[in-house]
Amino acid sequence: MASRNRVDRRTIAIHCAGCRTLLYKYLKGGRGGLVKCFVERIVSDFTRGDLKCPECGQTFARERVISGRPVHKIIQGKVYTRGMSRK
Repeated sequence: MASRNRVDRRTIAIHCAGCRTLLYKYLKGGRGGLVKCFVERIVSDFTRGDLKCPECGQTFARERVISGRPVHKIIQGKVYTRGMSRK
């Protein structure tokens, strides 16, 4: 019998909603929506590290620390993802 505690991890692409520029390649776990990005799970970062789109300059996230881990909290409507499974 398969384990129910199996973690579904996939690499997703995170794009700017304004100009469609690729921002991150991120290792996402679970089936929920993208609310925050743990910094250690970012596979490829195509930004300058200032949480702004390199093309249009739009701020897409804010820096936070959750449970002692650095996190980028995504601002709703500023990004879209590719590679996520839909419910």
